[in-house]
This record gives sequence, C-alpha cells and structure tokens, in this order.
Amino acid sequence: MRIGVIGYGNRISGVIKHVQKQRSDCHVAAVVDVNPEKKQKAVQDNGDVRTFETPEDMLNGMQLDGIMIGTRCSLHTPMALKVLSSGLPLFLEKPVATTLEDAHHLKEGYETSGNRKVVVSFPLRVTSIVQLVKEIVDSGKIGTVEHVQAVNNVPYGYVYYQGWYRDENEAGGLFLQKATHDFDYINHVLGTKPESVAAMTSKQIFKGNKPAGLKCINCDENRRCPESKAFGKDGSKNEHAYCSFAEDTGNEDSGSALVRYESGMHVSYSQNFFARKKAGARGARFLGYKGTVEFDFYTGQIKVFMHHSNLVETYEISEDGNHFGGDAVLAKNFIELMQGSTDSVSTLDDGLQSALLCLKAKQSAITGTFQQVAWD
Repeated sequence: MRIGVIGYGNRISGVIKHVQKQRSDCHVAAVVDVNPEKKQKAVQDNGDVRTFETPEDMLNGMQLDGIMIGTRCSLHTPMALKVLSSGLPLFLEKPVATTLEDAHHLKEGYETSGNRKVVVSFPLRVTSIVQLVKEIVDSGKIGTVEHVQAVNNVPYGYVYYQGWYRDENEAGGLFLQKATHDFDYINHVLGTKPESVAAMTSKQIFKGNKPAGLKCINCDENRRCPESKAFGKDGSKNEHAYCSFAEDTGNEDSGSALVRYESGMHVSYSQNFFARKKAGARGARFLGYKGTVEFDFYTGQIKVFMHHSNLVETYEISEDGNHFGGDAVLAKNFIELMQGSTDSVSTLDDGLQSALLCLKAKQSAITGTFQQVAWD
C-alpha cells in the first residue's frame, strides 16, 4: 500500500514506523514538505520516495492508498480540506483545528465530502487502560457516572516553552495541545457530549525578562538553570532550545476547566506544566453512586472502589510504546481503513468535538465567561 505524507515531522514519522512494523508492505511513496531537509530525511528513511511541492501535485501525480498529515498544527485544517474531497483514507494529527474559524471550515468540508475514512490521532482513547475503564463504566458496576475528576501533570512541560510549541499562534494554546487528548478519552468513556465550559489559565513560572529569542546555549546561566537544555547528556551543545524565562516565552503553565455535560453532570479537569519527575500524573476518577473507578497512565493501575461495601478491585495494566500503546492501535486501524475492512476508531467527529471544547475553554479563560460548546 502506498502512503502519501504531508508534513514529514517527527511525530508522523513515528506513527509511520508503527504502520510499517505491522505491515511491511506499507510504503511511504510520496511526501510534501516545505523543508528540503525533511524531504531528504523522508527519502533516507523510506528509499524510493517522490517529493512534491504541493498536496494538489501529489494527489494529481500519484495513485495512493492513504494520506497522513503531520504538518505543524495551524496547517492541519487546510491540509485536511485538500485531502477529504479525494475520498482517500486520512490519518490526521491533533488538534484538528487551532481556531474556531478553522474548526467551522473543517466541519463543513468534512460533511460536504462524505469522506468518513479518517483516523484522528487520539491514541489515549484506544489504550488498554482506557478501554478497561470504559468497560467497567458501561457495565453499570459503579452506577451512572455523575462526576469526573481528571488531571494531567506534565513532567516534560519544557517541550512547550523551548521549541516551536512556544509560538501560541502556531500551537493554539495548551488546551489544544494536551487537554484535547484528555477531553477526548473522557468523552469516549462517558459516551455523551459536553454542553458548556468554564476555564481558567495562569502563567506563573515560565515568564521572565531574558531577551526575546534567547537560546539556552547563549545564556550565561545555562550551567545552573534547572530548565537549561544547552547541553545533551553526552555534553554536546544543543543549538535549538530556547530560554523558558525570556520575554517571548509563550503558553500558559497551568490551566483548569469545568465542563457540564448533557445530563447535568460535570467534569473538573486540571493540567500543569511545571510538575517534574514523580509528580507527573495523568488520569481520572469516574464517580457513580455505587462506586468509583480511577486510573493513572503513568502507574498503569486501575482501582475500583465500591461505595456500599469494603470491596476494592485493583488492575495492573502493562503497556509499552508511545502514548501507552495507543499509537500502535491507531496505526493498525489506519491500515485496516486503507484495506476497507473496518471503520475508524477515532473519527473526525471525535476530533472536531474535542477541538471545539478546547477552543471554547480557551475563549472562556480569556473572557472570564461560561461558553456554550456548540457550533454557533
């Protein structure tokens, strides 16, 4: 099967490896990228690859079995719109849109095209740990879920301040970068839609008066700064990392959201980007009247607490690989979608719902108001 790639970045090349590990006959046959070095890397990684200047050139110039989009975030919508009308199976990185305008355009283009062969990169929803939590919730064991408490304390938060993610115009803020995953798996487990959101963000740590554009390697404090990425573990110089305490360091460093769902129940969610090491945590508690089920991706543990007895059940989930094993599941799903043997397990409807919730949360944080999660 021949795959075309739009934007040969690190993330999408990692997913491609999962695809090829499962099916060696899946070949990257064509690449579109504005960066000549990325085109060269695609050829080095995959051998006989044709490179094109535009998606239109690629779609018109080759017979392909599927397309994978791995551009920077602000281009996800316009690139997806170019592919949807082709009818080809599409693997689309998250977030599917970085502005409300793009989200509306993508929704319209998706509905007009009729192309439902889309896998959105939401690997958390397909992990074994989330699937077991959903199975427990769906069984009725804990009763109807009436409250959810979710957290994401990111131990590698420097990623969002020292590389291209620090550009908020490109990344769209950290609800779109991180919470989009968490909102999606929560929506998936609950099987219902969010109705309104109130959110707040703060920037207390990653700010400062260092010069704009300062790189760690050029900072006179790079030997003692706890955030310094001036040198690799082998002592080699890192010419790419930016200062986390410069005037132009973007992105909030913590954020929280309260989300009301159709039934009237609500979810509380909080994310943090300056927690480190063992303070890292990612998971949720789903509370019903009969019991509570909680889990954490980092520990790989699920616990079920029954409210009217002394019973506590514990499950240990061992998953290797990127995104706790979810990337491999999505890769398999995309292969089967290209074969025409299955439906998407992470649809563009799911991607649009999560993006809309994130964008409304961002709008709420900016305006200090509740926002309706609706396509107004």
